[in-house]
Amino acid sequence: MCGIAGIYAAHPDQEIARARLAAMVEAQRHRGPDGSGLWQAPGVALGHCRLAVIDPLGSPQPLHAATGDLTITFNGEIYNFAVLRKDLIAKGHHFHTLGDTEVIVNGYRQWGVGLLARLSGMFAFALYDHRDKRLLLARDRLGVKPLHYAVLPNGSLAFASELKGLLVDADLPRRPSLHAIEDFFTFGYVPDDSCFVADVHKLPAGSYLLLDHGKSPGRPMTYWDIEFVPDESMSSAELESRCRDHVRQAVRSRMVADVPLGAFLSGGVDSSAVVAFMAEASPQPVESFSIGFEGPLDETRYADHVAELFQTHHHSRRVNVADFRLIDPLVAMFDEPFADASALPLLRLCQLARERVTVALSGDGADEVFAGYRRHVFFDREEAVRTILPQAARRTVFGWLGRHYPKADWAPRWLRAKATFQALAHDSAEAYARAVAILTPEIRQRLFTDRFRAQLDGYRAEDRYLRVMSSAPAADALGRAQYADLKIWLPGDILTKVDRVSMSQGLEVREPMLDADLLAFAARLKRRDRVRGRQGKSLMKRSLAGMLPDALLYRPKMGFVGPISDWFRGALADRAAQLCRSEVIAGSGWFSLPFLESCVQDHRAGRADHGRLLWQLLMFDRAFSRLFMTDNAPQ
Repeated sequence: MCGIAGIYAAHPDQEIARARLAAMVEAQRHRGPDGSGLWQAPGVALGHCRLAVIDPLGSPQPLHAATGDLTITFNGEIYNFAVLRKDLIAKGHHFHTLGDTEVIVNGYRQWGVGLLARLSGMFAFALYDHRDKRLLLARDRLGVKPLHYAVLPNGSLAFASELKGLLVDADLPRRPSLHAIEDFFTFGYVPDDSCFVADVHKLPAGSYLLLDHGKSPGRPMTYWDIEFVPDESMSSAELESRCRDHVRQAVRSRMVADVPLGAFLSGGVDSSAVVAFMAEASPQPVESFSIGFEGPLDETRYADHVAELFQTHHHSRRVNVADFRLIDPLVAMFDEPFADASALPLLRLCQLARERVTVALSGDGADEVFAGYRRHVFFDREEAVRTILPQAARRTVFGWLGRHYPKADWAPRWLRAKATFQALAHDSAEAYARAVAILTPEIRQRLFTDRFRAQLDGYRAEDRYLRVMSSAPAADALGRAQYADLKIWLPGDILTKVDRVSMSQGLEVREPMLDADLLAFAARLKRRDRVRGRQGKSLMKRSLAGMLPDALLYRPKMGFVGPISDWFRGALADRAAQLCRSEVIAGSGWFSLPFLESCVQDHRAGRADHGRLLWQLLMFDRAFSRLFMTDNAPQ
């Protein structure tokens, strides 16, 4: 796992300063502490910092083809590289290293961009063709690995794994995107089709760009997509067997490494399944890692039970979930504002794992692939009501209830019906967009000033869900929701969080549940094999019966988060009040200060729960200050 950077000039004979490229690589050194490399030619410069995992001594980067016609800087792992290598050798290609990077070089020579659909793995790379003087930028199917790029004022295109790799370039205009601000306060992160720094782009997952000197980069081309179309032909027993086999193979393919390897273990279904299949395949005890907290959020006992069941070398650490010293380091890791509070315990988990291993497998992605979130279950049940009652009736009845039913944060979950009533008043796509949002349109109407809303000129963050779900290649509403998760939520929130936090510690994290073959299988499942009654991930759980105890498979899902609401009534209470007077929040003119002050007071007094909003404001204030306020801008 690595960091990449480069510059592709507007003119093929333009020289690029070596110091400029070196600064871009150095800004991302945490991604590759084991070595770095720079390469330049007229019109192009490629840089790399390396975390050595496969062929540690034999695959320096940027890597040049033996024939001298191709040069690549590559971030990621190709899990099927051995199979592709064998195929390419049979076709007459020669290899001089043992790693996966050279497979991409020879594969491109053999298949061109058709290579991308053959790659199973996580990756972002830049490949320069010396003959055509053309640069290819590409990113993996689901966006596990990041790639940012921007066209500079002189017409050159600069790219880097992380935004900070671009920000060191003084030629990059630095101004905030108002659309990204709307996006962040809606979802708690900036989605991949947006960027907090205006005019910077993120290459979409499953896409590539072919660049020619002097030409606009144009729109990225898609090389991969997924269809959620049920296959009715397989029996339940056959489905369960195939599901087990797919997960088993996905885990085994990600255990190839020339460095120490382990697994995250929360004691939930997904990480426990990964550990179970690792234990099955490994002649040595699996190295497993978990983090524990004080209070009801602690899952240590479940992780300990799984570790004992599979006889792992288990390492756990109890940490203070309210370690506020981590706030500014987290802001620096993400560059853009990022308000998923589970990044805090994830950082502690990565630090623990990195003490013993360089690669860790995780259970991330299973909820998206198999429909395991609570929102999937609720959405599926709501959709049953939508099919019975016409839109006009639902809008009238449930719209009224949604407006007048109390929010009732204090009440038992079954009494908190306001969000359900609001969802039933809308069509499927609008309802799902509200389900994944942190702040509803009604709250943002009060949060932002009239001036800011006017500057948005009708832009609304939820509309991306309406576009994606309306055109989703899916046979049912649940499939359309899962498709939107894969296109928006997964790369923007989950994978961004895991990449930035793990790479800040020089740790590579692999996600077997996002294996391409496993995903293709899961997309063919019938709705009842995804959600059945109150259970998500129905088939996956059935397929693991006998490997994992029922008490683990069917226990209530717990989030990997901290008690942020309590923080803003305790240690961070004064900091919340200060936000209303900060240079960013108060000085921008974008936020309604009376509304924010009332939120702070009501939250502190326990009259309402605004913890997530206050966390968003804190992350926004720190990220904006760091990016755009002169004294705090990254050097």
